[in-house]
Amino acid sequence: MKKSLLASAICLLVATCAVAQSATESPWLVRARAVHLDSSNGDSTALALSINNKWLPEVDISYFFTPQIATELVLTVPQKQTLSAGGTPIGSFKHLPPTLTLQYHFDALGVKPYLGAGLNYTRISAVNLPAGVSVDRNSFGPALQAGVDIPLNKNLSLNLDLKKVYIRTDVAANGARIGTFKIDPVLLGIGLGWRF
Repeated sequence: MKKSLLASAICLLVATCAVAQSATESPWLVRARAVHLDSSNGDSTALALSINNKWLPEVDISYFFTPQIATELVLTVPQKQTLSAGGTPIGSFKHLPPTLTLQYHFDALGVKPYLGAGLNYTRISAVNLPAGVSVDRNSFGPALQAGVDIPLNKNLSLNLDLKKVYIRTDVAANGARIGTFKIDPVLLGIGLGWRF
């Protein structure tokens, strides 16, 4: 009887300590990343459209509902891209692609890998294309994500992140739709995360 009471007391103490420890850890995580955009450049217009690959800055804000489940909002500034047809530059546009994902975080031997899926909205602006050529200014599509946080100290971690984002726009000439340009980039990021 005494042994079972002692075991119960120890279990209660351990559970209480675990709750107290998780309660002291902030649910907010902010990361800053350098991200390489590699466009798939899929095109059904017969113009062989493509945009340039580039490095861009990215900031994301995560909120942890539990130690495993979090949501992440990915933000950047409008990115200017050169649009080419058959390898020849024909114009440019800017795109702003905020992305919201729901993530599941694992704990594996001190590192914290995660998987995520969500929604991307891209706003295309500052369009500079040949006369009569236009693109749809709004794109909605899914986003898939995998990454890992490698703790450097209690609040700081190294982050590696890989996303596939589906960004597509209809292309028109003189008001008539001629096809769809699929940017659908792979985004490879490296950066630092701060837990507050």
